[in-house]
Amino acid sequence: QAQLAESGGGLVQPGESLRLSCAASRSTISFAAMAWYRQVPGRQRELVASIVGGGIINYADDVQDRFTISRNKAFNTVYLQMNNLKVEDTAIYYCKFVRPGPIELWGQGIQVTVSQ
Repeated sequence: QAQLAESGGGLVQPGESLRLSCAASRSTISFAAMAWYRQVPGRQRELVASIVGGGIINYADDVQDRFTISRNKAFNTVYLQMNNLKVEDTAIYYCKFVRPGPIELWGQGIQVTVSQ
C-alpha cells in the first residue's frame, strides 16, 4: 500500500505564495484522481482543487484564479501552487489520491498559516 507525503507548507504573510507537493511512496503506482482538501479546526474538510482523468480540473470558488493544481507525468505526484495567499487560507491541507477500486489514500496533512 502506497503512502502519501506532503511538503511545502509553512508560515507566510498575506499576498505571498507557497507550493505544496504530495508524492506517493511507490513511484510505480499511478492514480486516476488527485485532490487537495483543507480543514480548519471545528469545520468540515473542504475540497480546494482536484485533477481527474485526462486533466479535468476543478477549484473551490474562493481559490479560483489564485491556486493552481498540477501533477507529474507519472500521475503519482500532485502540486498546489498557492498565490496571493489570504489569512482565510490558513488551514491544514491534505492531499488525496484515488485509484480504481476505489482505493483512496490520504496524506497526513500539512499546516499552512497566513498571518501578519
